[in-house]
Amino acid sequence: MTFDPEQLGQPKQELAALLKELRKRAGLTGDRLARRCNMSQSKISRIENGKAQPSLLDLERILRAVVAPPEVIEEVIALARLANTEWQDLRSLRRRGLEKKQTELAALESSSTEFRFFLLSMITGLLSTPEYIRASLAHSPADVTKTIARKLERQEVLYDAKKRFTFILTEQAVRWPLLPPAAMAMQIDRLTSLTHLPNVKLGVIPIAGYKPMAPMDTFTVYDNTLATVENTTGVVILRDPRDIEMHLELFSTLEGYALFGAEARALLTEWAAACRS
Repeated sequence: MTFDPEQLGQPKQELAALLKELRKRAGLTGDRLARRCNMSQSKISRIENGKAQPSLLDLERILRAVVAPPEVIEEVIALARLANTEWQDLRSLRRRGLEKKQTELAALESSSTEFRFFLLSMITGLLSTPEYIRASLAHSPADVTKTIARKLERQEVLYDAKKRFTFILTEQAVRWPLLPPAAMAMQIDRLTSLTHLPNVKLGVIPIAGYKPMAPMDTFTVYDNTLATVENTTGVVILRDPRDIEMHLELFSTLEGYALFGAEARALLTEWAAACRS
């Protein structure tokens, strides 16, 4: 099954319809299928009506109960993966108002307790100075005043001791000259100061050295239950456990390349001094 961003959302209904068709083809009522799967009949009904998203365990039970052939199992698993994927393109986000996206992120940050950020080419808003945030939005055709304010408000979450953050930044993300040198030095100084927060683990990956794994995207994992992957044209939101596990494994590898604590502060201080010179 091919990945078409414009059709994301449709697989949820396709998956529901296919599961319903498989049940009927097997000659089972919703109640009989529920008993075979050790589920409630109401849950089976919600799944078949597209009102509830089945877990991988739910799908495994249903497919076994209806004795689905291998090619159908493959189709169902592919649909389930797409049903757990959402695409938010930048054009649509701009039409809605970028500040609304900030509100969504604030809600996600409020409900999550553990965060893992991998930053490939830029510094995320949670770590940015006001000047850096303004520069990152400079090419937006809309008024970004509210968006800048919301990004700055979101930074308060870093000081919530009940939450844990791990940020991994490449040297390129830290040093990309989005601002004039003096302002970039201040941005790097902010990164250095944040390494002292007890609930924030901030690491940097220097260009030097051998690193056999090459990451392709900026991504964030929230509480092992949701991952977001950013590119130039938008954001992919992943809820499938397999996709999240893949990003957790990648994050662990990248974490092994990063320098933390005093070593990270030494590099950041060196890079800030280079800007000032």
